[in-house]
Amino acid sequence: MTDTPIITDSHCHLDFPDFEGQLDEIVANAREAGVTRMVSIATKLRNVPQVQAIAEAYDPIFFAAATHPMSVASEPMATVDELVTLAKHPKMVGIGESGLDYHYTAESAEAQKESLRIHIAAARETGLPLIIHARDADEEMARILTEEHRNGAYTCVMHCFSSGRDLAMAALDLGFYLSMSGIAAFPRSQELREIFADAPVDRILVETDSPYLAPPPHRGKRNEPAFTAHTAKVGAEVSGLDYVDFAAKTQENFDRLFWKAAKYEAAA
Repeated sequence: MTDTPIITDSHCHLDFPDFEGQLDEIVANAREAGVTRMVSIATKLRNVPQVQAIAEAYDPIFFAAATHPMSVASEPMATVDELVTLAKHPKMVGIGESGLDYHYTAESAEAQKESLRIHIAAARETGLPLIIHARDADEEMARILTEEHRNGAYTCVMHCFSSGRDLAMAALDLGFYLSMSGIAAFPRSQELREIFADAPVDRILVETDSPYLAPPPHRGKRNEPAFTAHTAKVGAEVSGLDYVDFAAKTQENFDRLFWKAAKYEAAA
């Protein structure tokens, strides 16, 4: 373990049934792989108590909360005050995931846009990074993020980035971060790897989005935070860095963006 580069899984879903009763093992596996921190995402505000309890039970786990765009139509609309109140918890380190999903839920586009702007406002007010989910909505996503940034700066990571180059460049131009998931390690993802290769290395994070999107050699199986290491090694290759150097850079990036997690660790 002492010779294993340290990395962070910046986005996972440890409250999902896939991990029920197995979190001790999951955290141990992560530690063995060098993954010493995880951010578990509550995709519905009513799930926050469960996700918060996981973060409270395990030192390496932090959490973020929002209403996922695919759930906006079936969940109460979040409010800025509600999100700001939740963000007072010492281990809540991000606002998200929010965003736009026009692949599966295009019929709720207007509600998704309203929800996204609420989450942006909460990120702006709390100073916590916005965590964005974008699928088949590149042009509108770039427009809203840019428009809102003009109204007042905020920080942001494009979670599980797998969109087009134009959205990547728009996000990077705003000072945002791109997060690399197992998708970037898939054999057919050369175009996506080229986008990451062209991105500044000080603007890249790594994640699993587990239990989904396991990278090779685990593709098709349940993903878990330990597998972040496989994606990070691909990230090192496309960035032209040794794995040790790439891992260290992503740690610096995470600490800069998710400042509250870094501050919590420093005080622990």
